[in-house]
Amino acid sequence: MQGKFNHIFWVAIISLFIWTGCKEPVEVMVPIGDDGQVFAIDTEDSKIPYIVIDTRGASIPYEPGVVAQMKIYEEKKLIQTQRIDIEYRGKTSFRLSDKKGFNFETIDDAGEGTDVSLLGLPKEEDWRLIGHVVNVSEKYIWDRSLIYNPVAYELSNRIGKYASRGKLVEIEVNGEYMGVYFLCEKLKRDSQRIDIKSLNASSTNLTGGYILKIDKADAGPEHDGAPLSYFLNNWDDDARYTAQNSFRSQYDINRNVITFPPFAPPYHTNQYLETYFMYEYPNAEDITDAQEAYIANYLHEFETALIQDNFGAGQRTYANYIEIGSFVDYFIINELCRNVDGYRLSTFLVKDRDGKLAMGPVWDFNIGFDEGGRIPMDDWVINYNSLVDRDPWMLPFWWTRLMEDPVFRQALKTRWTSLRSGPLSNANLQNLVAETAKYLQDNEAVTRNYAKWEVSKDRTYEQAILDLQNFLSQRANWMDGRIGAF
Repeated sequence: MQGKFNHIFWVAIISLFIWTGCKEPVEVMVPIGDDGQVFAIDTEDSKIPYIVIDTRGASIPYEPGVVAQMKIYEEKKLIQTQRIDIEYRGKTSFRLSDKKGFNFETIDDAGEGTDVSLLGLPKEEDWRLIGHVVNVSEKYIWDRSLIYNPVAYELSNRIGKYASRGKLVEIEVNGEYMGVYFLCEKLKRDSQRIDIKSLNASSTNLTGGYILKIDKADAGPEHDGAPLSYFLNNWDDDARYTAQNSFRSQYDINRNVITFPPFAPPYHTNQYLETYFMYEYPNAEDITDAQEAYIANYLHEFETALIQDNFGAGQRTYANYIEIGSFVDYFIINELCRNVDGYRLSTFLVKDRDGKLAMGPVWDFNIGFDEGGRIPMDDWVINYNSLVDRDPWMLPFWWTRLMEDPVFRQALKTRWTSLRSGPLSNANLQNLVAETAKYLQDNEAVTRNYAKWEVSKDRTYEQAILDLQNFLSQRANWMDGRIGAF
């Protein structure tokens, strides 16, 4: 009844305005859902799901979240209503972008997390809404195509390596149209996501499962409830590693033993030499001392073997510690997509019970593809340390060392050659980009998004898609030459 009243109210206001401003009244169509929900924008006959999020007047925090109602529409028909707990997400992107991303959890009436299927995706409770970066004041955009992440994740899934699945949607938040987003799965332990055995404080088998992350540090629960202004300016927390949230590699990026103590203040002189492993699962609050010791020692033994193995003599004991195939596939996706953040940020590592260390899933490509300007078209992302001087987050030594192993290079060559005749062929790469973009264009979502977020008309959407397609073909062809010479 309330929705119907609101609909009548808004129609009355618009009709009155047009009656008093014109000689004859003009009928105006107000965009509404079939339940009477007034939309912030008219999606006309678009087939792209439209999501309405309403916090009932509460401000959205960075963390922890606030309760909201989420409605999902398809062609203006309400298909799902769900209570959620929503908060802002991201670090650099959160600070730089006016088009913010969101984390949300599906909850029940008591406020507890509950597994729910959204738009046909497998049931879970933790989700992400990711938009592209738009900075209005400085007039720049990252990923004008709007599809970097969906394309990269789909490529990974097509080669048989799980990546976050999702749907392109349009959203409004508290009555404000926010544009095109990618509604996708949070990377977490789950039988339908990262399928590894559970590990808790009572587990006696310490071998797994673990999820680690090489990334910027999280602000920590001590900052829960801090004002948004704090999170918009907390650059130091990105580099605030502690014994509670992480452990440090015993080797620096040049394969030397580190002699200075860990957990120094943010952005200290030698930070660029360090690699920290963040606890993702079990998380920093739940992981036990014994589990911390086990996984830190496992990583140290792997790194030591990788450094000390004599490949010329046929010694590669490092292979006892890692799933080489997962490293190969991780390399292929990040290199093909020229993911500037690959290997050194947003980098997930997984170890299942009684299993080896595996790379992935891949994550976060907002400065990849033709946006990845720090990496030349004709160079590897793994050479980042030679191309960028003393970034606070450099690559661990693993990748350049692995490329010194003829067996690893041959595994890469075999896999790449196979994929190039299938899911990573030039035709398939071109078609994936074209089909994904066409879905947005045919449903006018690109027009609506850039009516909201256009900051510079130096490049059309059509040109952005052509640039992305050209990039993928050129990059793949370059990789053919380099890998073929192994």
